[in-house]
Amino acid sequence: MMEQTMAQTKKPKEFTGKHMLMVIGLFFGTIITVNLIMAYFATTSWTGLVVKNSYVASQHFNEKLEANRVQDALGWTPSFAIEGGVLRYRLLDAKGAPVSASEADVKLMRPSHEREDHMVTMLPAANGDFTAEHELAKGAWDVEVQLISANDIPFTYRERLIVD
Repeated sequence: MMEQTMAQTKKPKEFTGKHMLMVIGLFFGTIITVNLIMAYFATTSWTGLVVKNSYVASQHFNEKLEANRVQDALGWTPSFAIEGGVLRYRLLDAKGAPVSASEADVKLMRPSHEREDHMVTMLPAANGDFTAEHELAKGAWDVEVQLISANDIPFTYRERLIVD
C-alpha cells in the first residue's frame, strides 16, 4: 500500500520550456557547426579554376591548337625525369640530336591546389640534357617545360608525374 502511495505521489517528468530551448539550441548549433566546417574547407581547398577567365582563354584556343600542330610537325622527342633530387629534361630533334638552348623553364604545379606551384630554371648539362637540383614533395605534380631553342623555335612539354 505504501508503494502505491509513493508511486502516486511521484510526478512524471515534464517537458518544459527549458528542455525545448536546449533541443532548439542543439539542433541549430549542430547545423551552424557543420556549415562552418564546410565553409572552412571550401575556402582553404582548391578553387577548381583552371584558367582565370574561360572566355578570354577560349579566344586563343585556335592559336594554341595551331602552335601544337607546328610543334608536332618538328618531330622533336621530349622526356622528363626526376632522379635523386635532380630534374632532368631531354629534348631531341627529328634526327636524334639534342636541341640546344640557353635554359629551360619548368613550372611545377600540384593538380589539386596552387599553393605549392613554383618555377625552376634548368640549365644545359654536358650531354645535352637540361638539369636542375630540386627536391619535390611526394605526390602528383603537373610539369610544364618551356624553352626557346638556339634557332628561336619555342617548345612546350607537359606531363603529370607521381613522385614516390
